[in-house]
Amino acid sequence: MIQKPILTLFLVSAVSFLACAQEQTPPPLPPQATEFYTPVPPKITPGAQNHQAPSDAIVLFDGSSLNNFVSSKDGSSPAEWQIENGELVVTAGKGDIQSKLPFGDAQYHVEWSAPTEIKGEGQGRGNSGFFLMGMYEVQILDSYESKTYTNGQAGSIYKQYPPLVNPLRAPGEWNYYDIIFKAPRFDKNGLLTSPATVTVLINGIVVQNNVILRGPTEYIGIPNYKAHAEELPIKLQDHGNPVRFRNIWVRPL
Repeated sequence: MIQKPILTLFLVSAVSFLACAQEQTPPPLPPQATEFYTPVPPKITPGAQNHQAPSDAIVLFDGSSLNNFVSSKDGSSPAEWQIENGELVVTAGKGDIQSKLPFGDAQYHVEWSAPTEIKGEGQGRGNSGFFLMGMYEVQILDSYESKTYTNGQAGSIYKQYPPLVNPLRAPGEWNYYDIIFKAPRFDKNGLLTSPATVTVLINGIVVQNNVILRGPTEYIGIPNYKAHAEELPIKLQDHGNPVRFRNIWVRPL
């Protein structure tokens, strides 16, 4: 049996030892311990203005031709929209157009202008769409003042997420979309392992903040993912309104 005075001395010593141990801190690391020098980010040249394509971008439309697009009807016929004064104009009845190149994760820039001649209201007014992978729509619409359902106005992820704010410019003025997209992932059995996400800025203002897409954007019904390729073309929509586009470029990520 340990006598009480000895036990008390033992306990005091143990507590003192633990207190000292807790007060001790590991020796400080030198700054170099948390620094690394490879890989080195590649050097690129930004556009002369922030909305212009940087040196590593793939320019889909620069005002000169439609060589980078085809008709979405068959994926191979020439795109039949018109170019006027260096601007791409939706030609009603000619159908959607899509890029020749496919893309997955990417940063996109696209500029568009609603018609100055006001026709219709709601979804019938200055309507088009920018479809990521041909199936996930960032809505284009003259909702500067026109009323429509909020998850269908400009900057919405169509029928999934309304924009956080409405920073549109008036018809005839140019709106700048900057989009950061992460494509969905599927396993070998076609099951979704990671949903698509998208961030959208309109005229430099965040309107979609890394939202999780519920599946392809649908006009009718509930969205559901179905396995598809890792990269697919983007699509521009012919909704019957002469919406104008310019300065379309993409940076695969």
